[in-house]
Amino acid sequence: MRESAQLVCRTHAEVAKKIRPGITTAELDRVADEFIKKHDGKPSFKGYGPKNNPFPATLCISVNEQVVHGFPGSYKLQAGDIVSIDCGIHKNGYHGDVAYTYVVEECSDEVLQLLRTTVQSLYDGINEAVHGNKIGDISHAIQSRCENNGYGVVRDLVGHGLGKSLHENPSVPNYGKKGRGERLRSGMTLAVEPMISMGDYHVDTLDDGWTVVTADGSPAAHYEHDIVVREGEAEILSSFEYIEEITKISIDKVTA
Repeated sequence: MRESAQLVCRTHAEVAKKIRPGITTAELDRVADEFIKKHDGKPSFKGYGPKNNPFPATLCISVNEQVVHGFPGSYKLQAGDIVSIDCGIHKNGYHGDVAYTYVVEECSDEVLQLLRTTVQSLYDGINEAVHGNKIGDISHAIQSRCENNGYGVVRDLVGHGLGKSLHENPSVPNYGKKGRGERLRSGMTLAVEPMISMGDYHVDTLDDGWTVVTADGSPAAHYEHDIVVREGEAEILSSFEYIEEITKISIDKVTA
């Protein structure tokens, strides 16, 4: 799983090199698809879902008010956009699944604060992912950070177990109460992924059956790490360092 997660992060870095105004989201998807196959991986998302409407691409690319599951296509990125890219890879029998929200050149301080809070809430949640705690401890930590800063915590979408299947039990909501839910055990592998709106937490799904957008049109952020529950401190299998070597910023420090 660590190998798969690290390959996802290296794929993110390849995509990050290409993010600029004028490039289409379809081109970013092509870069990822070629890189994954070159390194003996298989895209986890392509073909995933119901037989009558499988996901059509390697990457989920969600721009601005799109929360998750956006289709790559002809849209050309513009300066000031924020772009959530979610990538999954299957290699050696196990999946990696990592998301990161990018800034196209620059954006407002208000949006940067949303990104910073979301990634900080991710690490708040991971800090609670230790043996003996409950799923609700992760959920509460994420919710507290985001709602205390005035943001909406999306409830229709959750993190999840991860391993030989892309989505496994247990579900890992980004909202909840301490001490509730399944007990965490050392060795459990999870994908923790806060999806946070600058406005209300309500979302809608577009007619394509996949793309989820904020109901009020406000921008949304999404970050995701793959982790292993351990005693004392969770182990993070993925890494944002590959990405931040390209972007030259650490998003959790960008407005500090």
